[in-house]
Amino acid sequence: MVGLPGAGKTTRAEKLAAAHRALRLTPDEWMIPLFDGSQPDGKRDLLEGRLIALALQALRLGTNVVLDFGLWSRDERWALRWLALSAAAVCEVVYLPIDRGSQRARIAHRQATAPHTTFPMSDADLEGWRKQFQAPDADELPGDLAIPGPPPGWAGWAEWATDRWPSLDLR
Repeated sequence: MVGLPGAGKTTRAEKLAAAHRALRLTPDEWMIPLFDGSQPDGKRDLLEGRLIALALQALRLGTNVVLDFGLWSRDERWALRWLALSAAAVCEVVYLPIDRGSQRARIAHRQATAPHTTFPMSDADLEGWRKQFQAPDADELPGDLAIPGPPPGWAGWAEWATDRWPSLDLR
């Protein structure tokens, strides 16, 4: 799942998981109970690494997986495609774009009706995240793409991924 907060990723992930009998992994559903509703610095990356390791284990067992992460960077998406391929699985990118007004309205509604399922997000947070987000282009969305090499300075996607998600153990 690719998209900014409020785009509808979790709702779509739930539907995909039901339709494909898949394990759905959503970091916020782990972060909130584990860290008492807060987002301590660096913990999300550690948690995501463990969830990716779990996803790879499930894929190797033949279980479908939906990663409901957001995946704001192209490199994250390419790394996960590479990891899925290493587990003999297919990776499909589902991108849910959202405009600023709809995003703010959805987040405000979620914070008003189900605050236990989300973290507080300010308008400044949302704008900052929009600047960081790299929307996938049409060339990135098909599921059968050749995976490019890793960014300059990296020997491979495995090295890049274990740096990005420090708790990801690929041994």
